[in-house]
Amino acid sequence: MEIREFTEEDWAQVWPIVREVVRAADTYTYDPDLTEDAARASWIEASPGRTVVAVEDGRVLGTAKMGPNRGGPGSHVATASFMVDKEVRGKGIGGALCANALQWAREQGFAGMQFNAVAESNVAGVRIYERLGFEIVGTVPGAFEHPTLGRIGLHVMYCDFG
Repeated sequence: MEIREFTEEDWAQVWPIVREVVRAADTYTYDPDLTEDAARASWIEASPGRTVVAVEDGRVLGTAKMGPNRGGPGSHVATASFMVDKEVRGKGIGGALCANALQWAREQGFAGMQFNAVAESNVAGVRIYERLGFEIVGTVPGAFEHPTLGRIGLHVMYCDFG
């Protein structure tokens, strides 16, 4: 598997992954009715951020976007998001994408990486993030309306590069 920069030709394979994850409404706070144009506008990061794909034999298995978490006085902290094709989850792709994002953020001189909204039900994601150095720094109770679990917490997670 190779992780490389997103190209325009990748969108045809990235969109079905994004669409499935967003419509499931069980991990991300995106509107489940997100249109393709809106998804593209929010997923494809402009500089200084970047969007990447995990590819094997020409097939996009997953994607990530990364960049500053906030502007101005908060721009020294990075953030990232990851989506993996449901057919290949559990095979290390999400972890590889996260490790790639962390490496990029360190190389860019960020002080750390923050995830603003990790659904507490996303146990596999939390486990990956903690293994890679993140810690839960707080949880907003009931901030995520999960389709089957009801209102659950959203974790704020942070990895300090210091």
